[in-house]
Amino acid sequence: MNAPSDGYMYQNLKFNFVKDIAPVASVVRVPLVMEVNPSVPAKTVPEFIAYAKANPGRLNMASAGNGTPQHLAGELFRMMAGVSLTHVPYRGSAPALADLIAGQVQVAFDTTAASIGFIKAGKLRALALTSSTRSAALPGVPALGDFVPGYEASGWYGVGALRTFLVRSLTS
Repeated sequence: MNAPSDGYMYQNLKFNFVKDIAPVASVVRVPLVMEVNPSVPAKTVPEFIAYAKANPGRLNMASAGNGTPQHLAGELFRMMAGVSLTHVPYRGSAPALADLIAGQVQVAFDTTAASIGFIKAGKLRALALTSSTRSAALPGVPALGDFVPGYEASGWYGVGALRTFLVRSLTS
């Protein structure tokens, strides 16, 4: 996908997101989990990094689609860890997880809610959480930043409004 010249993921926006949208409220922040198919020999993040470096370009990273938090978390890991992973975008998290479980791809970064059942059933192996701290839902899973200093990523949802609407509303 070619990046638009203005830096956005989408080329045909009718507005400038940074200039035209004002943040109103943060609703929720969702940490992701770095997970692998159990056939991947790595049991820890350092082992995965070593495995990926020994097999450059041979590991496939699934995501819920281009520009999703799952994709961006994986790309951030790829850049910060200095590994070569091939991004395989899917049309949503469910088909990405299905192919990860089937062994068609080797690694994914997905929401804990979508993955926890598969992790607890042994169908996926959780290597790390993308948040800065551990989660009560997966207490034995470390933070990715413990192994890749400075790494932190999460999906988030918030409310924004057009700045012109806010200015008109506040001055009326």
